[in-house]
Amino acid sequence: MFPTHRPRRLRTHPQLRRMVRENVVTTSDLIYPLFAVPGEGIAKEVKSMPGVYNLSVDKIVEEAKEVYDLGIPAIILFGIPENKDIDATGAWHDCGIVQKASTAVKEAVPDLIVIADTCLCEYTSHGHCGYLQVGDLTGRVLNDPTLELLKKTAVSQAKAGADIIAPSGMMDGFVQAIRIALDEAGFEDTPILSYAAKYASAYYGPFRDAADSSPQFGDRRTYQMDAGNVREALKEIALDIAEGADMLMVKPALAYMDVIWRVKEASNLPVAAYNVSGEYSMVKAAALNDWIDEERVVMETLTSFKRAGADLILTYHAKDAARWLQK
Repeated sequence: MFPTHRPRRLRTHPQLRRMVRENVVTTSDLIYPLFAVPGEGIAKEVKSMPGVYNLSVDKIVEEAKEVYDLGIPAIILFGIPENKDIDATGAWHDCGIVQKASTAVKEAVPDLIVIADTCLCEYTSHGHCGYLQVGDLTGRVLNDPTLELLKKTAVSQAKAGADIIAPSGMMDGFVQAIRIALDEAGFEDTPILSYAAKYASAYYGPFRDAADSSPQFGDRRTYQMDAGNVREALKEIALDIAEGADMLMVKPALAYMDVIWRVKEASNLPVAAYNVSGEYSMVKAAALNDWIDEERVVMETLTSFKRAGADLILTYHAKDAARWLQK
């Protein structure tokens, strides 16, 4: 009676396959990134990210309503300020673009979770994630003075209505510094989603186009992680957990699913995977040329993140995925 075992028996019918599926993507897993810009009535498509737009606050509100109606529980806000300076003033000012967008979204869609990206690169004139030594052209960020800027930024974002603070600059001690600042300001219940393992990746290219955040000189390898390292990622997450992180993120996702798996195994905190701009743009470019089936590729990719251990997925495909899941 060979073969004794016939795994194909459980693949014979679509409903049977659905019943025994081990990992399933739902709209509750998704977080949609949005780019806020000054002005009114602005919806400017990002050239390198088809279907993604720089949006004025009024348009952000419209988008937030659509996201909520699709069943997506959260957005993450990035800001492109009108002016940039060495103090990243637009990041922490009470009238900063992310602050304005956060307040407007919470007033219009109070049940939508607003995550504020807490970083400085979009707001500094040099494009790096904090203070630099005067005359430094290498991009080596001064860690401890930058923590003071991040503390001000996090508190300002929480005051504006952000539900979750998501520091992404990879400064040593940034979770602890932000946690102390939030607690002292009365925001002890505001959680921190730490970009705990953020790699210095070529997959970020289109994002820098969208956020106008490319470094004017040097690169970010002195603070973002080297692509060849995974033990270092585990060290970073252990430090962030000890400092009070509530959730952990791995960024990018597609080329780092082994890291997602290791982080999930090493922690009992929720793990987020950021399906970054370069990953999105490659799929969109291939789909626009009819080289791939976009829906199947996107859903297969998102499922692979869940299989690797991600509880949450930040993705520019979120709205499309939500629509496909409703079929």
